[in-house]
Amino acid sequence: MSGKNKNILITLILGALTTVSPFSIDLYLPAFKKIAEHFGTTPSRVSFTLSSYFIGLAIGQIFYGPFLDRFGRKRPLYFGLLLYIVASVGCAFSVSIEMLIVMRFLQAIGGCAASVAATAMVRDFFSPEEGAKVFSRLMLILSVSPLFAPTVGGWVISLFGWQMLFFILSVIVSMFLLIVFLFLPEGHQPDPSVHIKLMPMIRTFSSVLTNRQFFTYTFSGAFSFAGLFTYLAGAPAIFLDSFQLSANMFGLLFACLSVGMIGGGQFNIFLQKFFKAEKIFSRALEMQLLMAIIFVVGCAFDWYGLKSQIAIFFIYISCVGLTYPNAAALAMAPFSKNAGSASALLGTVQMGVGAAAATAFGLLKDLTPSLAVAVVFLFTSMIALTIFNIARVKQSTLPNSKIAQPPGGLSH
Repeated sequence: MSGKNKNILITLILGALTTVSPFSIDLYLPAFKKIAEHFGTTPSRVSFTLSSYFIGLAIGQIFYGPFLDRFGRKRPLYFGLLLYIVASVGCAFSVSIEMLIVMRFLQAIGGCAASVAATAMVRDFFSPEEGAKVFSRLMLILSVSPLFAPTVGGWVISLFGWQMLFFILSVIVSMFLLIVFLFLPEGHQPDPSVHIKLMPMIRTFSSVLTNRQFFTYTFSGAFSFAGLFTYLAGAPAIFLDSFQLSANMFGLLFACLSVGMIGGGQFNIFLQKFFKAEKIFSRALEMQLLMAIIFVVGCAFDWYGLKSQIAIFFIYISCVGLTYPNAAALAMAPFSKNAGSASALLGTVQMGVGAAAATAFGLLKDLTPSLAVAVVFLFTSMIALTIFNIARVKQSTLPNSKIAQPPGGLSH
């Protein structure tokens, strides 16, 4: 196999791995009402299955990083995918909502191995100058999930029941496990010098976190990315309850809005020919904040109908498609030996901030769903841009300072 074809195959496999958790979330969103009816509870109670998944993602990633550095990439990945498969079957056979919440947590603990390994292996297989482009392509593959997952989920639920969703997830990830075993190279040989005891792990994460470039792009990128979690948490309430859309229409709308993520990621590849990654990231953050302000003001005065809110969501989500690949590439650029730990910390921060944003939406019960989402958008966008601007000011005061970033096509 030629080098180009090999890189394409690796990108496709890594892209497939990044879809595990998004597909696990998007596929079952239309099932909330059916699950609530099955267990004799409320959809708001069922939403804890989404929260537990986010928490599992945040917690699980922090442990996989050192394991990926210590034992190589594939053995921890095998363990995670196998745990995911077992937990998915457990979800299908859950006898209470509490059991489903726990099984979803374990499902996330297993599934997050896929995203952490994929992020670290981009650093293994591709040079820094290719990193942002590869992350944009991974986002293209990842964005396939919301294009059709809710629609497929609704169709499966109507024909076979919500339990079938989790059997389908277990089959899909079983296929991914086989593909990884047969076709994905190791990427990083086991490093016995990497400690997996608590205190050495803390020291490793501390050294990663104190890297100024990693801190800046990880946290500003996470608060930008948190808008996507807020949208996921708020979309069912806005479109299904407030605007009374049918489940099929919700799936179609969800697919259309996900095009914003795809378009943003692919537009990023085009922009990289002319602008630095830092510049693209900065302008996308500014656009997110502008749209959040417009959204808050309009919702406060009840100006917006369905079409207006769809347009605002589309633009906001498109900005996430621009910020995510550049933030990830720039955050990971300084690391080689501790790439697995850096990848884990990057993912943990993203999931943690995202889970907090989704929880904040749920706590704003006195506001309309649209205004609650808009308020969270506003605060996360402000924090993201503030972190970035503070870091940029500090960087400019250092003599001969320069942010390490993917060169090549990212500079004018």
